[in-house]
Amino acid sequence: MQLPIYQVDAFTDTRFSGNPAAVCVLSEALPDDWMQAVAREMNLSETAFVVRREGGFDLRWFTPVTEVSLCGHATLASAHVLWEDGHLGPDEQAWFHTKSGPLSARLLDGWIELDFPAEPPTHLSEPLPDLSDALGVTPRWIGRNRFDHLVEVESEEVVRASKPDFGRLRGLSDRGVILTSLASTAGYDFVSRFFAPRAGIDEDPVTGSAHCCLGPFWRDRLGQDRFVAYQASARGGVVNVRVAGARVKLSGQAVTVLRGEFVD
Repeated sequence: MQLPIYQVDAFTDTRFSGNPAAVCVLSEALPDDWMQAVAREMNLSETAFVVRREGGFDLRWFTPVTEVSLCGHATLASAHVLWEDGHLGPDEQAWFHTKSGPLSARLLDGWIELDFPAEPPTHLSEPLPDLSDALGVTPRWIGRNRFDHLVEVESEEVVRASKPDFGRLRGLSDRGVILTSLASTAGYDFVSRFFAPRAGIDEDPVTGSAHCCLGPFWRDRLGQDRFVAYQASARGGVVNVRVAGARVKLSGQAVTVLRGEFVD
């Protein structure tokens, strides 16, 4: 069995930055344990598996240790591969069937726009000292949605300087923690970082699904619905965010780094 696999850097136009994802385009669905083994072998934050079906493509995402219900950068990477390798024409929209419902992607002036569900956070009135201590920050605001905790701090400098205790974060029941603030760097509206050691990812370089939470949060804070966001990981990446009712439009670029195949 020979199956193509790609490594794509997402939310960037420059190799070796953004967030790398593996993408495997399959002719038919394969067993879950095989997909999990491939994701463990690739050892990236997510590996995406794409299978053509009537009305689009089935899309699933796996970290090295578990399947996840929503992943932005691996969806961006998957759409990039489908267009780049001719599975879709440049004017065709990509439709994905996922555990988070239908998702779509389209090409717009060299950028890929994803249509994702909004995942706004709910404020937590009780302090969470274990979370604050694990992040090493003093929160201005803490909330959560169905996936993650969201922690707002006073400045971009605090976001960038945080040195989390990943062992303590691993004990949280949620997928991960989003750390955010207004941006002080020119050209950006807000910055963030994302930590998910429970899912096998200490720090994710650029997290599309986290911006499904960040977009509605900053819309309510700033009274605007369009943002240029920067995820301040070591690799870094840019996400254009537009909040549209119950949906969030996430735009980014992508570049293929590797092409290969599995050999039976």
